[in-house]
Amino acid sequence: MLIENGETGFDRVLTFTIPERHARGRMVRLGPVLDTVLSAHAYPAPITHLLAEALTLVALIGSLLKGESDQLTMQAQTKDGAVALLVCDYRGGEVRGYVDHDPAAVAALGSNPSLAALFGEGFLAITFEVGKQRQRYQGIVPLEGDSLAEACESYFRQSEQLPTLIRVATRSGDQGCVAGGFLVQHLPEGEEGRERLHVRLDHPEWEHVAVMAGSLTHAELLDPQISQEALLWRLFHEEDEVRVEKGPALARGCRCTIEHYRTVLSRFPADERAEMVGDDGAIGVDCAFCSKRFAIDPAELG
Repeated sequence: MLIENGETGFDRVLTFTIPERHARGRMVRLGPVLDTVLSAHAYPAPITHLLAEALTLVALIGSLLKGESDQLTMQAQTKDGAVALLVCDYRGGEVRGYVDHDPAAVAALGSNPSLAALFGEGFLAITFEVGKQRQRYQGIVPLEGDSLAEACESYFRQSEQLPTLIRVATRSGDQGCVAGGFLVQHLPEGEEGRERLHVRLDHPEWEHVAVMAGSLTHAELLDPQISQEALLWRLFHEEDEVRVEKGPALARGCRCTIEHYRTVLSRFPADERAEMVGDDGAIGVDCAFCSKRFAIDPAELG
């Protein structure tokens, strides 16, 4: 196993490739970043767990992007669910997210509700914006399975024809929330479209990687005494070569600014802006991601 620039610890992505198996992957442990994002809202435990899983997923999938300004947005939306909307995104190592939910409906589900109980009938949309031209493409799949990770696996199979295995574990306690994530994919080659997908899912290279990676446990993902490099060694030490490199450091990256909201509000007609003015004479804007409140003077909007 060849390790290049390996680094352990929280809030950094570790990237790896297995050349002879045509596989690539990502590993991550989130700690302080999770607490920073979660502290913006007083979420109940099931929503804390849900958002922690979602943030881990966007860190894993987003770190597959090559450009610093490339962005991944993951959105789960439902009909008549206790959770109405979940939104997370990743750009340049920065993550953010929030969950719009009905507190009473969530409380009625108990301490460990299933994904189906939280969302009911819903869908998962994953959107990429890449390149200088901000080219946008999106895949949408039903929100099915026991976890968001399973739904993301379905997205890669159905929308990108990439066999993918994802594992995510979370834990909350007196010391805050931590999460661990692992993603591995078989890189595309050979036939195109559905035929290629069928062949690759049965490909011995992928079958071997999937079996090895599938042995990874939640306890291992969360154990700070086991470095991410050590986990990769446990999984793939029989391979001739595994290349491991330091990936991006992660941070909470809410991009709300008063300048942004001034620009947005200036696009509204003057009569509509007048209706937005509160008793204090300002237009109040709340950021759903970080809970900051901005008071904007209508006179500044022209």
